[in-house]
Amino acid sequence: MNFITLFLCGDVMLGRGIDQILPHPNRPHLFEPYMRSARDYMSLADAKTGPLPEHVPFGYVWGDALRELERMSPDARIINLETAVTSSEDAWPRKGIHYRMHPANAPVLSVAKIDCCALANNHVLDWGYRGLTETLNTLRAAAIHTAGAGQDDVEAAAPALIELAGGGRVVIFAFATECSGVGDDWAADRGRPGVNRLTDLSADCVCAIAAQVRTVRQAADVVVVSIHWGANFNFGIPASQRRFAHGLIDSAAVDVVYGHSSHHVKGIEVYRDRLILYGAGDFINDYEGIGGQQAYRGDLALMYFPTLDLVTGKLAELSMTPTQTRHFCINRAPEEGIQWLQETLNRESQPLGASVERRADDTFVLRAVA
Repeated sequence: MNFITLFLCGDVMLGRGIDQILPHPNRPHLFEPYMRSARDYMSLADAKTGPLPEHVPFGYVWGDALRELERMSPDARIINLETAVTSSEDAWPRKGIHYRMHPANAPVLSVAKIDCCALANNHVLDWGYRGLTETLNTLRAAAIHTAGAGQDDVEAAAPALIELAGGGRVVIFAFATECSGVGDDWAADRGRPGVNRLTDLSADCVCAIAAQVRTVRQAADVVVVSIHWGANFNFGIPASQRRFAHGLIDSAAVDVVYGHSSHHVKGIEVYRDRLILYGAGDFINDYEGIGGQQAYRGDLALMYFPTLDLVTGKLAELSMTPTQTRHFCINRAPEEGIQWLQETLNRESQPLGASVERRADDTFVLRAVA
């Protein structure tokens, strides 16, 4: 097997309203300033697009994505899971938003055959250390790899290792930054559970990651770095993020930089034949009836399918499938959504040296700017 294909996507948020329509919902109470019940998010979606079904099968929220995953048959499926998988009642104090999905709903991940959940983000500790422990144990019991959070700094920093059927591995490191909402109090430490948090985007951090990669990398490994970074609702890509992503490729021999947190798609770059996703957007959430920020089209997303040379790690092709969330379910994007995504990706990616071409089947392929 000389080439492998990965599945990557934007943030996967399965808590709150989505947890409520699944077979085993948590208690719906919330501690948000304006919402006191997760079912209120169902009501917002009902008002916008019609009544939501309840007690749906586990595959429901993935909708058309399941067929596309079957068609593309990726060798490894990697997501940023922005939800604690727990029934813990230890809501993190003075935090405005708390996401959780009941552990009995974990088959919603298995039905999509998810291989790895990156957990370095600003919601995995929403329900405290007990919630993090239950999240890790539940995913482990479901045979899903994790990266980016753990019972101490060593476990949180450890990469996920996905063995490929034809030989070789996908090695996933996961990190979160303060600018994505992960404060120092969430950082894993010696004897303290938490997140694999980057203190900054400096050259010293690149060197530290390079040392980690060297300790685990073997021949025919593909290395993915998942980073939860940046502010919400901003297409701009800070120079510090570009320098850091380039440094990971130059110094740490990283093959894919998988960035997320922005709530909308951002520009894509290919640097030294390696893929950089600066912002993969949101893929699944319960934001359907929330007003504001419509210009960023958070309802639209992409399924990213990078095909890599297993020997060199170079990007051979990036195929993308446009989607839209409706009724808390992933659907193929409508015509106007496809057009918006193509125009937006081209506007944001062309300054980075890339463009998006639409194919006859309404998927995209990434091209270099001539």
